[in-house]
Amino acid sequence: MYAIVKTGGKQYRVEPGQRLLVERLPDDVGATVSLAPLMYRADDAAFDKDSLERVSVKATVLAHERGPKIRVFKFKPKRGYKKRTGHRQELTRIEIGKITMGSARASGAARTTAAKGSAPKEAENGS
Repeated sequence: MYAIVKTGGKQYRVEPGQRLLVERLPDDVGATVSLAPLMYRADDAAFDKDSLERVSVKATVLAHERGPKIRVFKFKPKRGYKKRTGHRQELTRIEIGKITMGSARASGAARTTAAKGSAPKEAENGS
């Protein structure tokens, strides 16, 4: 079983127990984060929006790190212009925990309950 998730503007193929470096996440070390799935594959595949709403990918934040230093050198010939700068990317090391796909009835019941709860408020505001 695996999933394709999106975080930090990049897409990753993840499996349970896998560790990877992603763009810096605002969560503290030890926190559990939920990643947005773009595709899910086990015995059955999920690609469409309705199926992906039921998929949940949980990961644990292990550490916050900095990437390797990248040297940036600017040079303009015949002008005596040279400029050297560097960059270190802020990264987060995460471990993928659970990748689960819930039942259709559970997510449908949650949507129905939310819709029922909001309907009386709209009627009160309209009166």
